Amino acid sequence: MPGPDDDLELLIQAAERAGDIAGQYFQRDPQIWDKGAEGPVTEADLAVDTMLRETLLGARPHYGWLSEETEDDPARLSTETVFICDPIDGTRAFIEGGRSFAHSLSVVHRGQVIAGVVFLPMREKLYAAAKGRGTTLNGQAVRVTGATDPAQSTFLTTKANLTPEHWPGGIPAVERAYRPSLAYRMSLVGEGRFDGMMTFRPTWEWDIAAGTLIIEEAGGRATSSRGAPLVFNGQSAQVDGVLAGAPDVHQALVTQRA
Repeated sequence: MPGPDDDLELLIQAAERAGDIAGQYFQRDPQIWDKGAEGPVTEADLAVDTMLRETLLGARPHYGWLSEETEDDPARLSTETVFICDPIDGTRAFIEGGRSFAHSLSVVHRGQVIAGVVFLPMREKLYAAAKGRGTTLNGQAVRVTGATDPAQSTFLTTKANLTPEHWPGGIPAVERAYRPSLAYRMSLVGEGRFDGMMTFRPTWEWDIAAGTLIIEEAGGRATSSRGAPLVFNGQSAQVDGVLAGAPDVHQALVTQRA
């Protein structure tokens, strides 16, 4: 069986190809379809998804497959190892011509992420992590911040996550910032640009799987919104929100959520 390093190299190569494909449609009025509550999808999303599925499963035919743009096949639930991918995370930003969309690719073994890549082709930022190998940005090692006090921390989140119903212990006095892609938000935490991120609504696995490993291998914590371990390749393909960041500030906010 290939190891995390081999899988990571495969993901990096696939992510770079995804960036080339997305670039052919970027700011060129791609065809758009509305998926209702799931938001828009473009011909770029579908083209990237097709390439990723053919490339990754071609190299690892015994792995399962879970992707935002592929109809879910329950057969993945019986596989020990599965690719979990979001062909374009931040599709709305992509449609609007924003540069902060990302390709988010991961390998999950027995519910845990062992390799993950988040690539922002228009920003030339490639985040990569393999289990036990640390996190890199464009080949250079990165770490989470040393933040300990929520009142002196900046979190990537939306206003909806800082309302009283989420915080029985009182709304934390964190400074708030925002980026359109969940995968990018998590990667920025792993890079040490921000102290943490949070989202309390049900969250698709493909948005966060790669980012979870990027944060953890950079020395941070990434859990459910209540502090429980994240387990991937679940039947619903969703988790109960995410709270992630530097270890001490993460723990402080988990306690405040109790």
